[in-house]
Amino acid sequence: MPKSPIFTSSLNNPNMKRLILITALLFIVSCQQKSKMDPNINPFFQEWNTAYEVPPFLDIKDVHYMPAYEQGMKENLEEIDAIVNNPEAPTFANTIEELERTGKLLSKVGRVFSNLASSNTNPKLQELQRELSPMLSAHYDKISLNEGLFNRVDAIWQNRENLDLTKEQAKLLNDTRKGFVRSGALLSEDQKERISEINSKISGLTTSFGQNLLAETNGFELILESSDLEGLSDGVIAAAADAASQKMDAAESDEEKDKYKDKYVFTPHRSSMYPFLTESTRRDLREKLYNSYVMRGDNNNDTDNKKTAAQIAKLRAERAQIMGYKTHAHFILDDNMLKSPEEVYDLLNKLWKPAVKRAKVEVADMQAVADAEGYDFKVAAWDWWHYSEKVRKEKYDLDESAIKPYLSLDNVLQGVFNTTNKLWGLNFTEIFDIDLYHPDARIWEVTDKDGSHLGIFIGDYFTRSNKRGGAWMSSFKGQSNLDGRERPIVVNVCNFPAPVGDDPALLSFDNVVTLFHEFGHAMHGTLTDVKYGSMAGTSGPRDFIELPSQLLEHWASEPQVLKSFATHYETGDPIPDELIEKLLNASKFNQGFINTEYLAASLLDMDWHTISANDELKDANKFESESMKKVGLIGEIAPRYRTTYFAHIFSGGYSSGYYSYVHAAVLDSDAFEAFKEAGDVFDPVLSSKLRSSIYSMGSTDEAMDLFVEFRGRKPIIEPLLKVRGLDGSE
Repeated sequence: MPKSPIFTSSLNNPNMKRLILITALLFIVSCQQKSKMDPNINPFFQEWNTAYEVPPFLDIKDVHYMPAYEQGMKENLEEIDAIVNNPEAPTFANTIEELERTGKLLSKVGRVFSNLASSNTNPKLQELQRELSPMLSAHYDKISLNEGLFNRVDAIWQNRENLDLTKEQAKLLNDTRKGFVRSGALLSEDQKERISEINSKISGLTTSFGQNLLAETNGFELILESSDLEGLSDGVIAAAADAASQKMDAAESDEEKDKYKDKYVFTPHRSSMYPFLTESTRRDLREKLYNSYVMRGDNNNDTDNKKTAAQIAKLRAERAQIMGYKTHAHFILDDNMLKSPEEVYDLLNKLWKPAVKRAKVEVADMQAVADAEGYDFKVAAWDWWHYSEKVRKEKYDLDESAIKPYLSLDNVLQGVFNTTNKLWGLNFTEIFDIDLYHPDARIWEVTDKDGSHLGIFIGDYFTRSNKRGGAWMSSFKGQSNLDGRERPIVVNVCNFPAPVGDDPALLSFDNVVTLFHEFGHAMHGTLTDVKYGSMAGTSGPRDFIELPSQLLEHWASEPQVLKSFATHYETGDPIPDELIEKLLNASKFNQGFINTEYLAASLLDMDWHTISANDELKDANKFESESMKKVGLIGEIAPRYRTTYFAHIFSGGYSSGYYSYVHAAVLDSDAFEAFKEAGDVFDPVLSSKLRSSIYSMGSTDEAMDLFVEFRGRKPIIEPLLKVRGLDGSE
């Protein structure tokens, strides 16, 4: 099947692989010999005359970060002083717009450092994270708590009715003032000082939490003999053998090399763990690997996260109280679409009862299979993947291993590129002469339907030990139209299984959905077209910005989309209609588990962040146990994230916001229903409206208004219940 013109390369052909490898090696040598950067000057202090201003990764060394950060903070404060000390009366132009222009060097180094510290870290970067965390917290407090700066912003805001501001400018003014107030601008000096202390402590603790989690995830290996591989498919065995081989190659002593010789390695990384839990017939080993995952951060060692999480929650509660809010959740939600903990709990509880009810049915189905096999045990959490797969095969005659050969990474990328081409006319051309931060990463230019440059997209898809878990979107450069047209450089980072041997990387359908999800974020960051950078892309409320990502997921399972890219990596045959039908028939399978584990984590997040500042420091395990017992979580399911590895809320930006995925699911299910009602999932009128109302708007309008602009009304929950099979129809 010929490749689409919007996807200009394939790695499935061995000759193409060799050509690309040779080209890459030649380019690395070329870059080393012909770098445009002066090697005697810190790269962050030079103009990046690279193609599309992609960071010159080969020239950036670990030693360059701290000097660049220090200079960036110094320049940033000087820029703030210039605004504060401007003798002219405060205006939107000389205060609000000038604020938008500040901190360019700090942003330049910060985007590179934060991205690499997550996706390609090393001990030096981790040391720098720990050192920089309190420094940056203190720096931003100096700005957000600057009384003179706030007074200028407030004066403009007080006079807003007399200013001839555009809608975008009025929103920026309001958001800017609100940001200062939410940072403590109206507090007393003593309160401001305490807020700064708390911010610094939280910053350090969240950094420690993330680094501890990475160490815990990398700290366990299930090393097996060939006799331990019962039930595993050839592909899973080959991946485990390859993992052991890589460990052996990296070993520094003969003793360590012998540890991995002729062995097979599995780890708590999901790309390694899930296939093992699904296929292995060794229940004892499934239990061991599963427990290594759910006990991360809960091992009473130097990387234990129990006390760290409890301290973060308590400090957040104290900060919220100082700010005049009942709890941290009240503080966070004041800036979201859902405005109170009560609204969030109400949403979660609407889904909780039908989800748990369905999960109990799923347990019964799995127990019946185990009983029929003659086993005398009660199905446990570590059995779920193994027996749910057997139930799926029995009920739907669907085998995950039958789907994967059609879902090579290149095929799926072609599929998501095709989808956005049909929706918005976008085109993607892979670039091979730009150096990136890791050989796994790939880069494309994104052009609009008229051929104009829209942005740069970087994809980094494979699991590695120096990359944190999960999947995410970020950027190396933002979008702005304030001082000329600045287009973004966005990046998707995932943790998919790497290719083994000469075969391409083969994805599960869950991996495909994840790729479409993160690409939806990437499109939100690429299609953004606003004047002010702080309002661009994914800058909106947490419970709205998952809408563009989750909405794109719906196209992944559309038959016409699947047929456009799912071809067998060996034969080139398209995916059979029969297999697509089985996949769709099974789409609501295991939704009890999927929804229950997610909702449990969301409820746990809310419980942690509705504690009072006056409460004693919590025992994390006891708190979590009571939280889950209160709602009736069944023993066969653990929260998707237990407290000690809940990075979203304890080292990411989702505190009191993990519910956002289900709130956005209400929005995305209802939004996609509009395409279904139109009878065409690529309806041109709706596609154009989706881009102009949602993907291009950033946070230039209220989130609900943006949704209503697209849908014509506020969202309803019924489409979500239908999509997830929680409406009683199954």
